[in-house]
Amino acid sequence: MGLFDRIKQGLKKTSQVLNTDVRDLFKSEGRLIDEDFLDEMRAILFKTDMGYEPTEAIVAEVGKTMRGRVVQLDEVIATWKTKLKELMAQDESPIRFAEQGPTVIMVCGVNGAGKTTSIAKLACMFCGEGKSVVLGAGDTFRAAAVEQLTIWSDRLGVEIVKGGEGAHPATVAYQAVEHAIKNKLDVCIVDTAGRLQTQKNLMTELTKIRDSIRKQVPEAPHEVLLVLDATTGQNGISQANNFAEAAGCTGIVLAKLDGTAKGGVVVAIRQQIGLPVKYVGVGEQHEDLVLFNPDAFVDEMFDDAVDQG
Repeated sequence: MGLFDRIKQGLKKTSQVLNTDVRDLFKSEGRLIDEDFLDEMRAILFKTDMGYEPTEAIVAEVGKTMRGRVVQLDEVIATWKTKLKELMAQDESPIRFAEQGPTVIMVCGVNGAGKTTSIAKLACMFCGEGKSVVLGAGDTFRAAAVEQLTIWSDRLGVEIVKGGEGAHPATVAYQAVEHAIKNKLDVCIVDTAGRLQTQKNLMTELTKIRDSIRKQVPEAPHEVLLVLDATTGQNGISQANNFAEAAGCTGIVLAKLDGTAKGGVVVAIRQQIGLPVKYVGVGEQHEDLVLFNPDAFVDEMFDDAVDQG
Protein backbone atom coordinates (compact mmCIF):
# COMPACT_ATOMS: atom_id res chain seq x y z
CA MET A 1 0.00 0.00 0.00
CA GLY A 2 1.03 3.60 -0.57
CA LEU A 3 1.39 6.20 2.18
CA PHE A 4 -2.19 7.47 1.96
CA ASP A 5 -3.66 3.97 1.94
CA ARG A 6 -1.64 2.97 4.99
CA ILE A 7 -2.65 6.10 6.90
CA LYS A 8 -6.27 5.41 5.92
CA GLN A 9 -5.83 1.91 7.37
CA GLY A 10 -4.58 3.34 10.65
CA LEU A 11 -7.35 5.92 10.87
CA LYS A 12 -10.19 3.58 9.97
CA LYS A 13 -11.88 3.63 13.39
CA THR A 14 -11.44 7.38 13.86
CA SER A 15 -12.78 8.20 10.39
CA GLN A 16 -15.75 5.85 10.82
CA VAL A 17 -16.89 7.75 13.91
CA LEU A 18 -16.35 11.09 12.21
CA ASN A 19 -18.08 10.03 9.00
CA THR A 20 -21.24 8.94 10.78
CA ASP A 21 -21.45 11.89 13.16
CA VAL A 22 -20.50 14.56 10.62
CA ARG A 23 -23.02 13.38 8.04
CA ASP A 24 -25.70 13.37 10.74
CA LEU A 25 -25.08 17.11 11.20
CA PHE A 26 -26.38 17.90 7.74
CA LYS A 27 -29.51 17.62 5.68
CA SER A 28 -29.54 17.51 1.91
CA GLU A 29 -30.39 21.23 1.71
CA GLY A 30 -27.53 22.22 4.01
CA ARG A 31 -27.47 23.48 7.58
CA LEU A 32 -27.67 26.88 9.27
CA ILE A 33 -24.53 27.66 11.24
CA ASP A 34 -25.85 28.75 14.63
CA GLU A 35 -25.03 28.00 18.26
CA ASP A 36 -26.84 24.66 18.17
CA PHE A 37 -24.77 23.58 15.19
CA LEU A 38 -21.52 24.73 16.80
CA ASP A 39 -22.35 22.83 20.00
CA GLU A 40 -23.05 19.64 18.05
CA MET A 41 -19.85 20.09 16.07
CA ARG A 42 -17.87 20.61 19.28
CA ALA A 43 -19.17 17.32 20.70
CA ILE A 44 -18.12 15.43 17.56
CA LEU A 45 -14.59 16.81 17.62
CA PHE A 46 -14.22 15.99 21.32
CA LYS A 47 -14.96 12.35 20.50
CA THR A 48 -11.69 12.11 18.58
CA ASP A 49 -9.80 13.20 21.74
CA MET A 50 -8.05 16.13 20.07
CA GLY A 51 -8.42 18.17 23.26
CA TYR A 52 -10.13 21.37 24.36
CA GLU A 53 -7.98 24.05 22.73
CA PRO A 54 -7.80 22.52 19.21
CA THR A 55 -11.54 21.82 19.29
CA GLU A 56 -12.35 25.39 20.33
CA ALA A 57 -10.01 26.78 17.67
CA ILE A 58 -11.89 24.87 14.95
CA VAL A 59 -15.31 25.82 16.34
CA ALA A 60 -14.24 29.48 16.51
CA GLU A 61 -13.01 29.38 12.90
CA VAL A 62 -16.29 27.94 11.61
CA GLY A 63 -18.28 30.42 13.69
CA LYS A 64 -16.24 33.37 12.44
CA THR A 65 -16.44 32.50 8.75
CA MET A 66 -19.88 30.87 8.45
CA ARG A 67 -22.19 31.94 11.27
CA GLY A 68 -25.66 32.85 10.04
CA ARG A 69 -25.19 31.10 6.69
CA VAL A 70 -26.73 27.90 5.36
CA VAL A 71 -23.78 25.80 4.25
CA GLN A 72 -23.09 22.36 2.83
CA LEU A 73 -21.04 19.59 4.43
CA ASP A 74 -18.04 20.01 2.13
CA GLU A 75 -17.67 23.71 3.06
CA VAL A 76 -17.45 22.93 6.77
CA ILE A 77 -15.11 20.01 6.26
CA ALA A 78 -12.77 22.20 4.18
CA THR A 79 -12.58 24.70 7.03
CA TRP A 80 -11.94 21.93 9.58
CA LYS A 81 -9.15 20.50 7.48
CA THR A 82 -7.45 23.83 6.88
CA LYS A 83 -7.45 24.68 10.59
CA LEU A 84 -6.26 21.22 11.63
CA LYS A 85 -3.36 21.31 9.17
CA GLU A 86 -2.37 24.67 10.63
CA LEU A 87 -2.53 23.31 14.19
CA MET A 88 -0.56 20.16 13.34
CA ALA A 89 2.10 21.70 11.13
CA GLN A 90 5.63 20.43 11.83
CA ASP A 91 8.90 20.15 10.01
CA GLU A 92 9.30 16.87 8.18
CA SER A 93 11.12 14.89 10.83
CA PRO A 94 12.57 11.57 9.77
CA ILE A 95 15.42 10.05 11.76
CA ARG A 96 18.53 12.21 12.11
CA PHE A 97 21.32 9.90 11.03
CA ALA A 98 24.90 10.22 12.22
CA GLU A 99 27.39 11.63 9.74
CA GLN A 100 29.93 8.99 10.81
CA GLY A 101 29.64 5.75 12.74
CA PRO A 102 26.42 4.21 14.05
CA THR A 103 23.20 6.12 14.50
CA VAL A 104 22.01 5.43 18.05
CA ILE A 105 18.30 5.51 18.80
CA MET A 106 16.98 5.17 22.34
CA VAL A 107 13.35 4.10 22.74
CA CYS A 108 11.27 4.62 25.88
CA GLY A 109 7.66 4.39 27.02
CA VAL A 110 5.33 2.87 29.61
CA ASN A 111 4.60 -0.84 29.85
CA GLY A 112 2.07 -1.94 27.26
CA ALA A 113 2.49 1.08 24.99
CA GLY A 114 3.75 -1.06 22.11
CA LYS A 115 7.42 -0.22 22.60
CA THR A 116 8.97 -3.56 21.67
CA THR A 117 6.80 -3.95 18.58
CA SER A 118 7.60 -0.39 17.54
CA ILE A 119 11.33 -1.17 17.84
CA ALA A 120 10.82 -4.17 15.56
CA LYS A 121 8.96 -1.99 13.06
CA LEU A 122 11.78 0.57 13.10
CA ALA A 123 14.35 -2.19 12.57
CA CYS A 124 12.31 -3.57 9.67
CA MET A 125 12.11 -0.12 8.10
CA PHE A 126 15.88 0.44 8.39
CA CYS A 127 16.62 -3.01 6.95
CA GLY A 128 14.34 -2.19 4.04
CA GLU A 129 16.52 0.87 3.42
CA GLY A 130 19.60 -1.36 3.24
CA LYS A 131 20.96 -0.46 6.67
CA SER A 132 22.53 -2.91 9.15
CA VAL A 133 20.91 -2.93 12.58
CA VAL A 134 21.68 -4.12 16.11
CA LEU A 135 19.17 -4.12 18.95
CA GLY A 136 20.14 -3.49 22.57
CA ALA A 137 17.83 -5.40 24.95
CA GLY A 138 17.91 -2.78 27.71
CA ASP A 139 14.61 -3.74 29.33
CA THR A 140 16.35 -5.96 31.87
CA PHE A 141 13.51 -5.73 34.40
CA ARG A 142 11.32 -8.08 32.38
CA ALA A 143 12.71 -11.32 31.03
CA ALA A 144 9.72 -11.49 28.71
CA ALA A 145 10.78 -8.22 27.10
CA VAL A 146 14.22 -9.60 26.25
CA GLU A 147 12.62 -12.79 24.91
CA GLN A 148 10.17 -10.83 22.77
CA LEU A 149 12.93 -8.64 21.33
CA THR A 150 15.03 -11.75 20.63
CA ILE A 151 12.15 -13.30 18.68
CA TRP A 152 11.84 -10.14 16.62
CA SER A 153 15.60 -10.01 15.96
CA ASP A 154 15.52 -13.61 14.70
CA ARG A 155 12.48 -12.92 12.55
CA LEU A 156 13.99 -9.81 11.01
CA GLY A 157 17.53 -11.17 10.74
CA VAL A 158 19.12 -8.39 12.80
CA GLU A 159 21.69 -8.68 15.58
CA ILE A 160 20.89 -8.28 19.28
CA VAL A 161 22.96 -7.57 22.39
CA LYS A 162 21.62 -8.93 25.68
CA GLY A 163 23.03 -8.51 29.17
CA GLY A 164 23.34 -11.28 31.69
CA GLU A 165 20.79 -11.81 34.44
CA GLY A 166 20.55 -8.69 36.58
CA ALA A 167 22.60 -6.60 34.16
CA HIS A 168 22.16 -2.85 34.49
CA PRO A 169 20.30 -1.30 31.51
CA ALA A 170 23.03 1.30 31.09
CA THR A 171 25.58 -1.51 30.74
CA VAL A 172 23.53 -3.21 28.03
CA ALA A 173 23.21 0.09 26.20
CA TYR A 174 26.97 0.59 26.40
CA GLN A 175 27.64 -2.92 25.07
CA ALA A 176 25.16 -2.51 22.22
CA VAL A 177 26.77 0.71 21.05
CA GLU A 178 30.21 -0.88 21.44
CA HIS A 179 29.06 -3.79 19.25
CA ALA A 180 27.73 -1.39 16.60
CA ILE A 181 31.03 0.51 16.49
CA LYS A 182 33.20 -2.62 16.41
CA ASN A 183 31.17 -4.24 13.62
CA LYS A 184 30.59 -1.02 11.66
CA LEU A 185 26.82 -1.31 11.81
CA ASP A 186 24.59 1.52 10.66
CA VAL A 187 21.94 1.69 13.39
CA CYS A 188 21.80 0.73 17.07
CA ILE A 189 18.34 0.75 18.66
CA VAL A 190 18.41 0.62 22.47
CA ASP A 191 15.31 -0.59 24.30
CA THR A 192 14.62 0.65 27.83
CA ALA A 193 12.41 -0.70 30.60
CA GLY A 194 8.75 0.19 30.35
CA ARG A 195 7.97 2.44 33.26
CA LEU A 196 5.40 4.86 34.58
CA GLN A 197 6.30 8.52 34.38
CA THR A 198 5.67 8.84 38.13
CA GLN A 199 8.49 6.45 39.03
CA LYS A 200 11.20 9.04 39.60
CA ASN A 201 14.02 6.59 40.27
CA LEU A 202 13.36 4.80 37.01
CA MET A 203 13.05 8.05 35.13
CA THR A 204 16.47 8.96 36.51
CA GLU A 205 17.74 5.69 35.07
CA LEU A 206 16.82 6.86 31.58
CA THR A 207 19.28 9.69 32.06
CA LYS A 208 21.97 7.18 33.10
CA ILE A 209 21.37 5.10 29.97
CA ARG A 210 21.69 8.18 27.81
CA ASP A 211 24.93 9.13 29.58
CA SER A 212 26.40 5.63 29.07
CA ILE A 213 25.73 5.88 25.34
CA ARG A 214 27.52 9.21 25.17
CA LYS A 215 30.70 7.74 26.64
CA GLN A 216 31.32 6.14 23.24
CA VAL A 217 29.43 8.42 20.87
CA PRO A 218 29.40 11.93 22.40
CA GLU A 219 26.64 13.24 20.11
CA ALA A 220 24.39 10.22 20.75
CA PRO A 221 21.69 9.22 21.15
CA HIS A 222 20.84 10.84 17.86
CA GLU A 223 17.15 10.24 18.52
CA VAL A 224 15.22 9.50 21.71
CA LEU A 225 11.82 8.23 20.66
CA LEU A 226 8.87 8.06 23.01
CA VAL A 227 6.32 5.37 22.15
CA LEU A 228 2.78 6.42 23.06
CA ASP A 229 -0.29 4.22 22.87
CA ALA A 230 -2.92 6.04 20.78
CA THR A 231 -5.69 4.12 22.56
CA THR A 232 -4.92 5.94 25.84
CA GLY A 233 -5.95 9.26 24.31
CA GLN A 234 -5.35 12.30 26.50
CA ASN A 235 -3.61 10.21 29.17
CA GLY A 236 -0.67 10.03 26.79
CA ILE A 237 -0.07 13.76 27.12
CA SER A 238 1.16 13.63 30.72
CA GLN A 239 3.33 10.62 29.84
CA ALA A 240 4.94 12.54 27.03
CA ASN A 241 5.68 15.64 29.08
CA ASN A 242 7.40 13.68 31.84
CA PHE A 243 9.39 11.43 29.52
CA ALA A 244 10.44 14.31 27.31
CA GLU A 245 12.03 16.04 30.29
CA ALA A 246 13.70 12.96 31.78
CA ALA A 247 15.00 11.39 28.61
CA GLY A 248 15.46 14.38 26.32
CA CYS A 249 12.97 12.99 23.80
CA THR A 250 13.30 14.16 20.21
CA GLY A 251 10.13 12.69 18.77
CA ILE A 252 7.11 10.44 19.20
CA VAL A 253 6.07 7.12 17.73
CA LEU A 254 2.30 6.83 18.07
CA ALA A 255 1.50 3.13 18.32
CA LYS A 256 -1.81 1.31 17.87
CA LEU A 257 -3.46 4.12 15.89
CA ASP A 258 -5.47 1.48 14.06
CA GLY A 259 -6.96 0.28 17.36
CA THR A 260 -8.74 3.47 18.40
CA ALA A 261 -11.30 6.06 17.34
CA LYS A 262 -9.24 8.66 19.23
CA GLY A 263 -6.89 9.51 16.38
CA GLY A 264 -7.42 13.19 17.13
CA VAL A 265 -5.03 12.81 20.07
CA VAL A 266 -2.24 13.52 17.57
CA VAL A 267 -3.53 17.09 17.42
CA ALA A 268 -3.36 17.43 21.20
CA ILE A 269 0.16 15.99 21.26
CA ARG A 270 1.39 18.51 18.72
CA GLN A 271 -0.29 21.42 20.50
CA GLN A 272 0.61 20.61 24.10
CA ILE A 273 4.03 19.00 23.79
CA GLY A 274 5.60 20.40 20.66
CA LEU A 275 7.58 17.24 19.89
CA PRO A 276 7.25 16.05 16.30
CA VAL A 277 5.24 12.90 15.71
CA LYS A 278 7.75 10.99 13.62
CA TYR A 279 5.97 7.69 12.95
CA VAL A 280 2.57 6.12 13.48
CA GLY A 281 1.77 2.43 13.86
CA VAL A 282 -1.08 1.46 11.54
CA GLY A 283 -1.29 -2.29 12.03
CA GLU A 284 0.14 -5.35 13.76
CA GLN A 285 2.66 -6.47 11.15
CA HIS A 286 6.31 -5.46 11.34
CA GLU A 287 5.99 -3.36 8.18
CA ASP A 288 3.02 -1.38 9.56
CA LEU A 289 4.92 1.79 10.50
CA VAL A 290 4.62 4.95 8.42
CA LEU A 291 6.33 8.32 8.46
CA PHE A 292 3.86 10.81 9.90
CA ASN A 293 2.57 13.37 7.42
CA PRO A 294 0.15 15.92 8.97
CA ASP A 295 -1.55 16.88 5.71
CA ALA A 296 -2.13 13.27 4.67
CA PHE A 297 -3.34 12.48 8.20
CA VAL A 298 -5.97 15.24 8.16
CA ASP A 299 -7.11 14.44 4.62
CA GLU A 300 -7.68 10.79 5.47
CA MET A 301 -9.61 11.66 8.65
CA PHE A 302 -12.26 13.49 6.67
CA ASP A 303 -12.20 12.44 3.02
CA ASP A 304 -14.79 9.68 3.45
CA ALA A 305 -17.15 12.13 5.14
CA VAL A 306 -16.93 14.40 2.10
CA ASP A 307 -17.25 11.51 -0.36
CA GLN A 308 -20.36 10.18 1.34
CA GLY A 309 -21.90 13.49 2.40
